[in-house]
Amino acid sequence: MASDGGRKQFWKRSGAKVPGSIQHVYGAQHPPFDPLLHGTLIKPGSKPPTTPVKLKKVSTFQEFESNTSDAWDLGDDDDELLAIAAENLNTEVVMETAHKVIQNHSKLQEQHKFQEEHLQEEKQVESAELTSVACGDNRLVKSVSEGHASSSSDNASENSSMQRSQSLPQTSTPPLVSGMADYNTSVTPALTEREASRLDKFRQLLAGPNTDLEELRKLSWSGIPKRVRPIAWKLLSGYLPANVDRRESTLQRKRKEYFAFVEQYYDSRNDESHQDTYRQIHIDIPRMSPEVLRLQPKVTEIFERILFIWAIRHPASGYVQGINDLVTPFFVVFVCEYIEEEEVENFDVSSLPEEVLQNIEADSYWCMSKLLDGIQDNYTFAQPGIQKKVKMLEELVSRIDEQVHRHLDQHEVKYLQFAFRWMNNLLMREVPLRCTIRLWDTYQSEPEGFSHFHLYVCAAFLVRWRKEILEEKDFQELLIFLQNLPTVHWGNEEMSVLLAEAYRLKFAFADAPNHYKK
Repeated sequence: MASDGGRKQFWKRSGAKVPGSIQHVYGAQHPPFDPLLHGTLIKPGSKPPTTPVKLKKVSTFQEFESNTSDAWDLGDDDDELLAIAAENLNTEVVMETAHKVIQNHSKLQEQHKFQEEHLQEEKQVESAELTSVACGDNRLVKSVSEGHASSSSDNASENSSMQRSQSLPQTSTPPLVSGMADYNTSVTPALTEREASRLDKFRQLLAGPNTDLEELRKLSWSGIPKRVRPIAWKLLSGYLPANVDRRESTLQRKRKEYFAFVEQYYDSRNDESHQDTYRQIHIDIPRMSPEVLRLQPKVTEIFERILFIWAIRHPASGYVQGINDLVTPFFVVFVCEYIEEEEVENFDVSSLPEEVLQNIEADSYWCMSKLLDGIQDNYTFAQPGIQKKVKMLEELVSRIDEQVHRHLDQHEVKYLQFAFRWMNNLLMREVPLRCTIRLWDTYQSEPEGFSHFHLYVCAAFLVRWRKEILEEKDFQELLIFLQNLPTVHWGNEEMSVLLAEAYRLKFAFADAPNHYKK
């Protein structure tokens, strides 16, 4: 009977608790949860572990019960295990291991650099030999057959060297402008095995005669490698057709059409009816980000043309402050299509050939137009689209985190005071440009990404700062914090967590809007 009483007491302990724990929901368009990549999903406020790592020898069931947590205990198992592991790590061992990893990484980088230099030397030697053969220098090559043999042996050597180098992580392309390094290369300059595998998947998908756009969206949700991002964005935005044979003719036609607009309208920028529009554009461009681009006269000239032509072609809204920011990601991504090894600070956009600059300008105009077609009510008179989205954000936050919502309300902070810019500039002023580009990879992969999914990203973004928000007890301090969020060091990991949380909110609320309406 004593054992029966013990069992009864054991099950009583967990009677009010529910088995299992809620896990993140991932759909067809969302990447699988990787604990190594999404380690920051661990909640900072999780409770300390209650389960000891080492169990003492138990002699009674009561002792066993007090030292053991069963599967029915409520709590975040992963959080507890990680916390236990962190608590019991030996600091000296951790530091020693970290130093070894850094040393091994440095050696590996030196090996890569040496192999690349060796490969470059082989190419130069081969080029010199081929030139000698082409010029008929018989003193260097005794006979044609010997020349072919030498050439074939060099090719074989080069191929084997290429195979060896391809099996190793490749050195990535340096970024174009400060703070806009590709999300895959913001920390380490070499492609990891996972990144190289993803790049191969993109290349295989884009190499077919007809690109499967649905499959491209699924791949792009988790981010697009820098090397294929220009073509992927043009396809996802609807600027280019899926059929490969039609792409070149489409590009030529659209680029010609854009410069016909320039020829037709741009000279009218000084007319009395258009002076105000052009003047506002001229004032706003120096405010755009990043600084390296905005200080270049050639870039200013290109942006002025793009924005003025769009305003003239869309009289319902015309030019509105904030639209100038939406050109920047397209322009930067399309410039990267023609840049390989230029240093950020030393690169001058005007050094590109005029034809290339014209292609970048036209492509940026059309892709920006495609984006704005879906959110044009954000920029019509009184900006009703933004007003509506800010109201929806307020309702959504009141449902998902009532404490944060109530705290803002108690201190008389209105959502329009900080969230208007989030909607108007699509968070471009809140996160670094590299994060905006990563964010737009997902937006272009989501149905109505810029208009609908952006709402859930903003909600996840606000709740992300709940601890800091609740610590502020003053209207002025709250508003200053919300308008100057500390995201300058954000990269791929933070954006992945933010997008995962936004997807979870969308999954819960998108098809049931009444759930977040009071």
